[in-house]
Amino acid sequence: MKKLLVLGAGLAGTMAVNRLRPLLDPDKWGITIVDQDETHIYQPGLLFIPFGMYGADDVVRPRRSFIPPGVELVISPIEGVDTHRQEVVLAGGRTLEYDHLIIATGTHPRPDQTPGLDGDAWRDTIHDFYTLEGAVALGRRLARWEGGSLVVNVMELPFKCPVAPLEFVFLADWCMQRHGKRDGVDITYVTPLSGAFTKPVSSRRLGHMLEDKKIGLETDFYPERVDADRGVLVSYDEREIPFDLLVTIPVNMGADFVGDSGLGDELNHIPVDRRTFAVAGHENVFVLGDAADLGTSKAGSVAHFASEVFTTNYMRGLRGLAPVEEFDGHANCFIESGFGKAMLIDFNYDTEPLPGRFPLPGIGPFTLLDETEMNHWGKLMFRWTYWNVLLRGKDLPLPSRMLLAGKESA
Repeated sequence: MKKLLVLGAGLAGTMAVNRLRPLLDPDKWGITIVDQDETHIYQPGLLFIPFGMYGADDVVRPRRSFIPPGVELVISPIEGVDTHRQEVVLAGGRTLEYDHLIIATGTHPRPDQTPGLDGDAWRDTIHDFYTLEGAVALGRRLARWEGGSLVVNVMELPFKCPVAPLEFVFLADWCMQRHGKRDGVDITYVTPLSGAFTKPVSSRRLGHMLEDKKIGLETDFYPERVDADRGVLVSYDEREIPFDLLVTIPVNMGADFVGDSGLGDELNHIPVDRRTFAVAGHENVFVLGDAADLGTSKAGSVAHFASEVFTTNYMRGLRGLAPVEEFDGHANCFIESGFGKAMLIDFNYDTEPLPGRFPLPGIGPFTLLDETEMNHWGKLMFRWTYWNVLLRGKDLPLPSRMLLAGKESA
C-alpha cells in the first residue's frame, strides 16, 4: 500500500485530506495527517476578539471533527524530513514513512526575531493578535486602556492575511469612537511598504481612508528593534516611532523543521512549482497553504483556490498525465473598515484589485473596492462557510481562476 503523509492539519492540510480521500483507492493508499495539537483555530476570527466581536469559543474547534474517516490523525511535534529515506521524524524519535508528502504547516508569528519585542513588555505594552492567546490578551488590554499613542506595525514581509493590520486600525478607530475614547487616542499605521494600499487602483480608490479617519501613516519603515523601556519602535535608518501601546505583526516564519531539513528559504517558506506545487528536486514532495512560497498573499482564499488546482493536477500526475492548469495566484479578501461595513478585493498574480461586482457579474451581491454593509455581513458569514464547507473539502461555486467578468477597467 502506498502512503500519503500530510504535515499540518490547518486549512490547507485539512482540505487536502478531505479532497483526496474520496479520490484515492483506500485499498491502495493510506493517508496520515500530523499536527502538534488537537485544536483547530479559525484564524480570520482572531481579528474580532480584541474588540469583543468574537469570543475564543467562536474560533476554536477540535481538529478531529474535520478529519474524514479513513485518515489517521497523529498528534505530535515534527522534528524533520529526510527526503532521501522518505520519512518524517516526530518528537521522541518516531518515524513515519511516505511515498508522497504534503507539507502544509503554515507560517507563524516569531516575536523572537526582532530585538526587544518579546521581553518584559510583551503582552503588556506590546501585543499581537495573530495568536489566540495574543488576541485574548489584547482584548483585555484594550478594555482597560484609557488612551495615548496606538501604533500598529508590520515587522517584515511576507506575513499571513496581509489586510488584517489595516482592518485592525479601522476597527480600533471605530471601537474607540464607540467608547468615547477616540479624541484621546492617536492611531498610526507603520508599514515597510510604500503605502497602506500599494496597488495603483486600490490606492486611488481607498488611499484616502486613513486620512479621513485621522489615522497616521508611516511608510518604508523597516524595524530593527523595539526599545520597550523608552516606548519606541526603531528602524534600520534610526527613525523612531513612539508608542504607549504597540500592536505588532511580528516576523512570520515557516516551521523550524523546514529549515532544519534544508527545504526552505531564510524564512522557512518553501519554493514550489506553481503548476504542481512540487518542490524542485523532490517530485513527490508538495507544499500547500502558507508554507509555500508562491509569490502571492498568504491567505485562506489562496489556500482554497490553490487546493483545487493541486487536487486536479495531483490526480492527473498519478495517472502519468501532464498538469492541465496553472495556479494564477487568485485571492480575494474582505477588509473590515468599521461601523458595520467592509470592502472586498479580488486579484491574482497579474491583475490588481478592480472595481465591480462579485461573484456574479453585474449582480454581486458583493461590491468590489467599496465599503458596504453587505461586504461586512459576507465577512461574518464566512465563518460558517469555513467550518462547514472549506475545511470539509466541499466545492464552493467560485472558479479557482480569477475572472474579469463583472469587473470594471481602471
